[in-house]
Amino acid sequence: MAKFELKLPKMGESVAEATITNWLKNIGDSIAIDEAVLEIATDKVDSEVPSEVSGILIEQLFGKDDVVKVGQTIAIIETEGVATELPQSATVVKPSEVEVQKIIETAQATVAPADFKTSDKFYSPLVKNIATAEGISISELESIIGTGKDGRVTKEDILKFVGSRKLEAGSQPATRNPQPVTFNSQPETFNPQLETRNPQPISLNGGDEIIEMDRMRKLISGYMVASVQTSAHVQSFIEVDVTNIVKWRDRVKVAFEKREGEKLTFTPIFMEAVAKAIKDFPGMNISVDGDYIIKKKNINLGMAAALPNGNLIVPVIKNADQLNLVGMAKAVNDLGNRAKAGKLKPDDTQGGTYTVTNVGTFGSVFGTPIINQPQVGILALGAIRKVPAVIETPDGDFIGIRQKMFLSHSYDHRVVDGALGGSFVKRVADYLEAFDVNREY
Repeated sequence: MAKFELKLPKMGESVAEATITNWLKNIGDSIAIDEAVLEIATDKVDSEVPSEVSGILIEQLFGKDDVVKVGQTIAIIETEGVATELPQSATVVKPSEVEVQKIIETAQATVAPADFKTSDKFYSPLVKNIATAEGISISELESIIGTGKDGRVTKEDILKFVGSRKLEAGSQPATRNPQPVTFNSQPETFNPQLETRNPQPISLNGGDEIIEMDRMRKLISGYMVASVQTSAHVQSFIEVDVTNIVKWRDRVKVAFEKREGEKLTFTPIFMEAVAKAIKDFPGMNISVDGDYIIKKKNINLGMAAALPNGNLIVPVIKNADQLNLVGMAKAVNDLGNRAKAGKLKPDDTQGGTYTVTNVGTFGSVFGTPIINQPQVGILALGAIRKVPAVIETPDGDFIGIRQKMFLSHSYDHRVVDGALGGSFVKRVADYLEAFDVNREY
């Protein structure tokens, strides 16, 4: 008999790890080729890991909720054939890393307490064990600003915190004490992460029902709070006349679907205008890394999509500026359909540089969307409405019925000032109002 190592497969660019959410096969179960063995979750997408061979599952190397790196062996499957010796991994420790390694080894031998379940942030088992071994409380752990994906606290983050805490404990008081930030004339140090983690007690009565958030809702909750704490949100609003777009779509949508096999919604038209505006204002196509600004080469538009279970996901249209309207419509429909069906791949939600969300789908006129980190802007599309409007003509002004909508632009005031943020959304509006009703699709 031979033994086959089932490894966590590569799931796309920038996806380095995943969390095991459920084992579909137990030890002793038979497995067929391409049959799903377990379910995993990345930051936003759930997936299944199929077996590359048929055989019997004889060992599970990780449990539910464990975080596994891409390429790590997660299970052993016994197959028919000549037995092979499983390779043993060796750990090489540099002399300068001895102290760090001692902390990690101590943490790995320590079982993390159940108190971590009171936190709505996600921490890997290693981070929780290091926190336990070093006596780091929940409030201290939540105060650490993570440098990992979507603000996740990494091993390096917590080790840096441990080192700085020990340094502060052994140092003498500084000769100059900076004045604390004051609010309402009462001196206190303000920490937004700690402030949000001390909510007022909620009173319950006998008819109330307590429901735990699912995994994705917890992730979304963490992302939203982290974004508000990270970016200085500012909004600009502009009303747009899209009468020509509505008339053109009504005229061509049947022929478009017949020729292309795709429905033509308003979304790809708006996405096309946003991509053009980003090319005109590349300062919106950036991200922030500490004190550095990263200018993105590609224009990858995130498209916020509501899921049937009420959660939210943001698939990404890669190189959106290179697509014509037909290509944009196909990309929008494909990502939207796969999002609703739960068929998105991890790479489908990675690499976004700017996000568009359609709040008008639910009848909202405008909104104040929260930035999708580490981006610096997000545009909300309001509902299209028939409204009375002043129409200017060479013969004078008159009142007419027009199709109008609001564009709501949230941007990060740390790096985007009002001139850029306002000019960008104005340019999007200009492209929409100048839409050519005689254009071919």
